[in-house]
Amino acid sequence: MDVGFLKPLFERPGPWAGVYMDTSRTMEDAPRRRRLRERFVADQLTGQGADRATCDAVVERLAGEQEARASAGRALFAAHGEVVLDLPLATSPLDVVTSWSTLPRVAPLASLRGEWPACLVAFVDQAGADLELRDATGTRPAGRAPGGRPHGRGHRSVPADRHEWHYRNRIGNTWEQTAERVADELVRRWADSDAELLILAGDPRGRRAVRDRLPEPLRDQVAETRHGSRAGGCSELLDAEICHARAEQARAHLESVLDLFRAGRGRPGGPGAGGHDDTAPPSSGAAEGVPAVVEVMRSHQAATLLLGHTGGDMRHEVWIGPGADQVAVQRSQARAMGVRTPEPARADDALMRSAAVADTEVLLVPEGMPGPAGGLGAVLRWHA
Repeated sequence: MDVGFLKPLFERPGPWAGVYMDTSRTMEDAPRRRRLRERFVADQLTGQGADRATCDAVVERLAGEQEARASAGRALFAAHGEVVLDLPLATSPLDVVTSWSTLPRVAPLASLRGEWPACLVAFVDQAGADLELRDATGTRPAGRAPGGRPHGRGHRSVPADRHEWHYRNRIGNTWEQTAERVADELVRRWADSDAELLILAGDPRGRRAVRDRLPEPLRDQVAETRHGSRAGGCSELLDAEICHARAEQARAHLESVLDLFRAGRGRPGGPGAGGHDDTAPPSSGAAEGVPAVVEVMRSHQAATLLLGHTGGDMRHEVWIGPGADQVAVQRSQARAMGVRTPEPARADDALMRSAAVADTEVLLVPEGMPGPAGGLGAVLRWHA
């Protein structure tokens, strides 16, 4: 998951109010339930120490909620009387959860936000292709690719067999021209987007022709669908196919990252494997445990931060300063970095802050899948 969208939370000081809630259900008594929920949130935040202005900002935002929302859940983060982020969730929280803390309570987003890669979708036919981009912000048009000019059959003024041959030859040339133009446009659009998956929908012949003309690296990122057309656009069946393709892409990416983690993990008990050397840089391509992961995140050495579904390391207390790189296992270490008044924070939230500012990927390791012991790990960009 790209956590760059969290950067606005770390551009201002806390403390922060956080709220996670289910927004998937619409009931006959929804107005009454919303009022009760607003009161519950306000009471919880007040009891945790939140200031009146921030509580009022959260309640005002909740009061403006529509009865039906497209997302399964919602997460709000507010500070100093302002709601800074209001995010849709892919998974419904089990209950309304509130927090009041020095850092915003962002770690639950790894499991609730969803990890679906952005994808570029092309609806192909003989006249060209319509393009759209699907990412964490939704679905939006991404341009068009013109095709070859179609030819009408006209009148049969020549023998039928000869006429058919010329007609089919013209149609074949049109398909080739269309495929070339669509492929060229897709290469250009792909380079300008953050998409990790290219989905070809529409005419089967057109899909195959376009795919065959894509360069090899991009062709490896292509998935084709059986449903959907340029004229008909998206349908429930096509949406289901796209969702499946994105989920498969995310699963394959997670498995490849975990393979790198397991291959690069240091020897048990050694530096980078949760050993006793809290400050030495990892000597392998992976880090595991609070001290080692804090070190590689602080030095921007991590390419991917791994969070386990469960594990005591994520709840481990670390010490932080106002800067994203000011995170340490011990208070004395934070003071040595120049932090005058270090404050305690959860390790997972502190490391998510570091990841957002350093553009480090964050991946959740699902329950039952082997990952870092204790729940915290990292795959490195480079190692000694």
